[in-house]
Amino acid sequence: MIVYRGLEKSSGIKCPGPCFFLRFPISYEAMLEQLFQHQADLNKRIGFDPETLRKNFDPKLAGQWLNNYIMAAASELEELRDCIYWKHWCAEAKQGRRFELHDLQNARVEVIDLLFFWISMAQCLGLDAHDVMELYRQKLAVNHDRQDADYSMQNKTEDDNKGINLKRES
Repeated sequence: MIVYRGLEKSSGIKCPGPCFFLRFPISYEAMLEQLFQHQADLNKRIGFDPETLRKNFDPKLAGQWLNNYIMAAASELEELRDCIYWKHWCAEAKQGRRFELHDLQNARVEVIDLLFFWISMAQCLGLDAHDVMELYRQKLAVNHDRQDADYSMQNKTEDDNKGINLKRES
C-alpha cells in the first residue's frame, strides 16, 4: 500500500492549512510525524501548544493537560467497551453472546479517538514522533526479553524499564 503525504482530496477533510498531495510513498515514521503535527495543530486550537511546552517544559502545565487527556481517554475506553456486550447481566450475555463485538464501525472510531488522546498525552510529556519511536523500540526489546524469560507477575520488577531513556537526554 502506498500512502501519500497530506490529506486525500476525496476524504472530505478540510485542511487546517495548505495541503500537499505529493506522489511518493512515505515511511511509517514519517506518517507518525505527520499524525503528531496534525494533533499539535488541533491541540493549539483548544489552547494547548505542545511545541511551546517541548521548548520550555513546565511540569505543572504538562500535568494539567495530561490529566485532561487521561480523563478524555478513559471516557473513550468506556465508549469502546460499549461496542461489546460486556455486562454479564444483559440479555445478550444470557444468550451466550457476552463480549461479542456488536458495533465494529463505532469501535474503530473510538480507537481513533484514543489515538488522538494518546498522541496528546505523549506531547504533554514533551515527546515527539521520533522520541516515541525510540522509546517504543527500547520497550519492545524489554517486552521480548520478558517473554523469553517466562515473564511472571510474582517476580516482576520495574528494573528492566529503568534503562529506557531518550538519547537526547543522556
